[in-house]
Amino acid sequence: MPAKSSRERAVLLALLAAALWAAAALSLRCGSQDIPLGELLAALRRGDPDNPALRILLHVRIPRTLAAGLAGGALALAGALIQAVLNNAMASPNVIGVNAGAGFAALLAASLAPEAAGLVPLSSFLGAMGTALFIYALAAKAGLSRTTLILAGIAVSSMMTAGSNALTLLYPDTAVGAAAFMLGGFSGVTLASVRAAGWYLAAGAVLAAGLAAELDVLRLGEESAAGLGLHVGRTRFLAVLAAALLAGAAVSFSGLLGFVGLLVPHMARRLVGGDNRWLLPAAFLLGGSFVLLCDVAARLVFAPFELPVGIVMSLLGGPFFLHLLLHRKKGRVYD
Repeated sequence: MPAKSSRERAVLLALLAAALWAAAALSLRCGSQDIPLGELLAALRRGDPDNPALRILLHVRIPRTLAAGLAGGALALAGALIQAVLNNAMASPNVIGVNAGAGFAALLAASLAPEAAGLVPLSSFLGAMGTALFIYALAAKAGLSRTTLILAGIAVSSMMTAGSNALTLLYPDTAVGAAAFMLGGFSGVTLASVRAAGWYLAAGAVLAAGLAAELDVLRLGEESAAGLGLHVGRTRFLAVLAAALLAGAAVSFSGLLGFVGLLVPHMARRLVGGDNRWLLPAAFLLGGSFVLLCDVAARLVFAPFELPVGIVMSLLGGPFFLHLLLHRKKGRVYD
């Protein structure tokens, strides 16, 4: 049962924040080269540029840990927003094609203007926004059931993926890193790429926080929410905008990570309930921890070889999506 009182929820958020710090410490500690955390901290205090441990910490593990934590939190938060806007528990950035749209736009920018590094996060956001608005327009049409909406999202995702594959054939230079991008992962991520997407992440998180109370009113239904003075269309558009900012920014440096936005909001809802004032921060913290732990597992399971973290997430998220798709509620298939 989820926590009911504000005090219980505050304690859970504090525990989730502590879990995120612990996962980050584990990510800094673990890798292909086993370096104790104490040695890493000592190298950081000494600041010796010739120390191999310090170079590994500054140029590999800190960027990777920061990228994994931010990408996980952003995608989980985007998933919670999309589920609230579409009133669909099976919706998420990767399921309805938002991630694929962001990935196609990012690859397009990298192919046409490889020297413009700052163009990739912007293009990724625009791709995510365009795809999200298209899916939202489909959802607004009468007669679309939840299952039909998911199938439409899968069709859109397939088209965006086909476009990405075509780009890798037309622009061979892009194909060098396209395979890792399509799978999703943090190998080779830099602080510069995370910094370039930072403004989009911050804007999306602030916008999401400001919409939490309005999304709670929207849970009452469109007519009831409008009767209470809520501008339903404006709220939904801003929520889609926030989700696009978050998902687009995360995809620009992490690639096409799957199922974070589907799995984590459900886990957070089990802990703190459906109140978005608590659900959204819980999803962000839990998403960061989840992706960090998946990334650590991807590094260690077949060490010294490394799996793309997207494979680990797909192995976890696929069965969960099938469970949601076949879940029975009051004797009927959940659709």
